[in-house]
Amino acid sequence: MIAAPALAQQSDAHLGNVEAGEEVFDYCIGCHEVGRDAENGIGPHLNGLFGRRAGSIEGYKYSKGLIREGKLGMTWEVDKLEAYLSNPKALVSDTRMAFDGLETQEEINDVLAYMRQFSDDPQNIPEASPTARKPEVELSTDVLAIVGDPDYGEYLANECTSCHQRDGDYDGIPGIVSWPEEDFVIAMHAYKRKIRPHPVMQMMSGRLSDEEIAALAAYFGKLE
Repeated sequence: MIAAPALAQQSDAHLGNVEAGEEVFDYCIGCHEVGRDAENGIGPHLNGLFGRRAGSIEGYKYSKGLIREGKLGMTWEVDKLEAYLSNPKALVSDTRMAFDGLETQEEINDVLAYMRQFSDDPQNIPEASPTARKPEVELSTDVLAIVGDPDYGEYLANECTSCHQRDGDYDGIPGIVSWPEEDFVIAMHAYKRKIRPHPVMQMMSGRLSDEEIAALAAYFGKLE
């Protein structure tokens, strides 16, 4: 392995346990992928995170807050990542990241050690094995193939937007704007089958047909 530059050598002592960090990363896999062939989903992929400018992955629709911070020059160094994982909204007040933060410094150190494996800049680390990401719900190809009608979705969305913001802003309730359609469909079916534990969302999704869920996914997916 190529010798690590100063930042990475400093990080070796500062960061935590990789194996423990893989377990902590379970909090993240509903929105983020990391590892070989990782793609953007609800959240951006986390390959190459260390040293990356905030809000800079091409093609991903970031919150206004992260776009602003990136333009101001914020990069994801260890101190910024620690602050964000501790309390995302304390660092970026209008981020859409619907996560309150990790509870302990040990968890933060461990998950950073795990994610550090997948950054080859500024340190040359061979990309590790892919992170397995199982869907919350196994849906049939027929359900996933339903093409939603965004106009019908807009009609249905009034009930959703009594809580969720149409502009995607986070106001104590997670944003649902610009989600990939398949991720939206899987999440709604997870509530419908009571795999995701939120009684209001379980009730709301339980009223919806497969076609109505697809329509909502199409509508919210095209909003910015």
